[in-house]
Amino acid sequence: MHSFHYRNGTLHCEEVNLETLADQHGTPLYVYSSATVRDHYRRLSGSLHSLDHLVCYAVKANSNLAILNLLVREGAGFDIVSAGELFRVLQAGGKAEQCTFAGVGKTKAEIAYALEAGVHSFNVESESELAAISEVARAHGKVAPFAIRVNPDVAAGGHKYISTGKSENKFGIGIERVADVYAKAAKLGGVRPVGVQMHIGSQITEAGPFAMAVERMLPLAEKLKTGHDIEFLSIGGGIGIAYQSSLASGENEWWHRRDTPAPTLTLEGYAAAVAPLLRGLGLRILLEPGRLIVGNAGVLLTRVLYRKVTPAKRFVIVDAGMNDLIRPALYSGYHEIVPVREPARDARRETADVVGPVCESGDFFAQGRELPLTNAGDVVALMSAGAYGFAMASNYNSRPMPAEILVDGQRAAVVRERQSLADLIRGESIPAW
Repeated sequence: MHSFHYRNGTLHCEEVNLETLADQHGTPLYVYSSATVRDHYRRLSGSLHSLDHLVCYAVKANSNLAILNLLVREGAGFDIVSAGELFRVLQAGGKAEQCTFAGVGKTKAEIAYALEAGVHSFNVESESELAAISEVARAHGKVAPFAIRVNPDVAAGGHKYISTGKSENKFGIGIERVADVYAKAAKLGGVRPVGVQMHIGSQITEAGPFAMAVERMLPLAEKLKTGHDIEFLSIGGGIGIAYQSSLASGENEWWHRRDTPAPTLTLEGYAAAVAPLLRGLGLRILLEPGRLIVGNAGVLLTRVLYRKVTPAKRFVIVDAGMNDLIRPALYSGYHEIVPVREPARDARRETADVVGPVCESGDFFAQGRELPLTNAGDVVALMSAGAYGFAMASNYNSRPMPAEILVDGQRAAVVRERQSLADLIRGESIPAW
């Protein structure tokens, strides 16, 4: 699952001691495992070996250049949702022709930038967007490759904010309208259909919704293949990961209460559900995973500042806040919290809220969680923080962004420097008047 484990009483990422990293680089601190990123990419791609396919990593999950470069070297494509993400991929050594450009609100400037770069496809989310792409392409003397994002009306996703495939969601065009939109596109000029795409949600832990969505897409894909000579079907991403019991070493899990079951969907189970349906289609299959590749590959290290006991509850106050990792506040996201120093089997336990310093009651990482007793100065790790962690971080409360470290075996490198106080106001000015 990942490369985080206790060794000689201390949590390690691959061969690197996390307590040492916290002491050297300070906290909060994101740490990523190269081996885990590579392993998850290879296992997913390998599970679909029977299909002509391309894994397009969803850059929004974690857009650090070092992570992107790891995947460039693995031969990955990329799913981007902004000009900034395309720029990042290019700076990391990736190629625009292996990028699919998604997102419901592409600006004309972004469309022009992606056209000039030569992206593989624009994933079109509305008829008005298709018209805008046509206009920009004609103005630049180019033909834009596109794929309609289909909304197959399949319910999936672990939280209402990450369900994207229902008819009430803002994403895509209803499956019943898509054939007509392709027919209209033929009259626009400046655009060329190259595929069809869907994505039904995120953190999906059962194979059924994926198979149902693919089954609904197959007749449409066959029709578009014959009528418009499309080249690929993109089946999106969304495969869930284990947020609970993510420190999968058995004897080191003894203090955890099982509040929710771990996901039962494996990559083999996913492939078994979708590959037989796609094998005879005769189209290249694109996938757009993000969380699956990097979620369990990262941790956020934070140091305990204070303990506070009230008549109602106990609090463990740490130096990371919701500005560093917003998933618990935004999605009610669960992150396993483990001490960097391995607790003894007879260590005292307590039930406490783990909270940060941000001036919001929503600034918490766990509420009513049973954990080994920690004291001021101890370092703890928020597990499974590699996806939608730093990527969604902010300077709220004028807090500098944390540093990021990439580990590869015995090596550890700073891949993003910690922001300074001066960085907080860089680019700002006070008017002379």
